[in-house]
Amino acid sequence: MINIDELKFDEKGLIPAIVVDSITKKVLTLAYMNRESLEISMERGLTCFWSRSREELWLKGETSGNYQHIVSITADCDNDALVVVVEKDGPACHTGTDSCFTKEVYQSEDRHEFSLENLMTMLEGRKREKKEGSYTTYLFEKGIDKILKKVGEECTEVIIAGKADDKAETVYEIADLAYHVMVLMLQMGISLEDIHRELASRHVIDHKVKQEKMTK
Repeated sequence: MINIDELKFDEKGLIPAIVVDSITKKVLTLAYMNRESLEISMERGLTCFWSRSREELWLKGETSGNYQHIVSITADCDNDALVVVVEKDGPACHTGTDSCFTKEVYQSEDRHEFSLENLMTMLEGRKREKKEGSYTTYLFEKGIDKILKKVGEECTEVIIAGKADDKAETVYEIADLAYHVMVLMLQMGISLEDIHRELASRHVIDHKVKQEKMTK
């Protein structure tokens, strides 16, 4: 772990800080820190920046309530830029959007970005707009019993493929299961963040249990 003294602040005493959501890995904003704001951030565990327009310290969330709880701060290879991973209490942008980066400049026609968050957004759209001919819409229209039945069927398919030691088929069936589980999540109002938090809490518990065993 490096010391603040090893960081390279520019001629104005600032260093760029790229803020990233710890759950979605989405870039939330690009801000700047000086030495004082970085020290405050580390002491309080909350992002504090230097406002270049107002020329003053800016504790994110102090007026909006949208605090950013710091998970980690990492410097780049030249020690002149930071990545700040956070758990946020609300939108990162002053406009009310989740991220400051919303204006598309270029999109490849051949390459498409995939993420569970994007898939969840697409499924949510099917639930809301009821697109005709959509299998996802069909599941939502049939309701919880049909969705649960499909989840059960896909669980069985995963077991059969896994028992056969067929890796490719198991991957295929796990993907089917994941899709139907996400449909179930939307039906029940469960978000990816809910699952992330639950898994994260279990990781902490598991880590503590391992430590206790090692000390006995």
